[in-house]
Amino acid sequence: MRENVIENHLVQRAKQLGGEVRKVRWIGRRGAPDRLVMLPGRMLWVELKAPGEKVKPHQAREHERMRAMGQTVAVVDSLDEVEAMLA
Repeated sequence: MRENVIENHLVQRAKQLGGEVRKVRWIGRRGAPDRLVMLPGRMLWVELKAPGEKVKPHQAREHERMRAMGQTVAVVDSLDEVEAMLA
């Protein structure tokens, strides 16, 4: 399964739950999560990967910086993980 299939599923499911999804890109910095998911009452940063693929070291460092600031950052590589994250 390709990463874009998981990404499209995330966008569709978030919209079904009354949410909004934005593509993310840092200017002048690497490692931004792929998507910002805004659901009623909560916000999630999501890094999408193809099944079995791992985050790169620069992405892991950025995710840890964000978590240290109280942000929720999830790495998902399957449709089941999308469903579990949005539950």
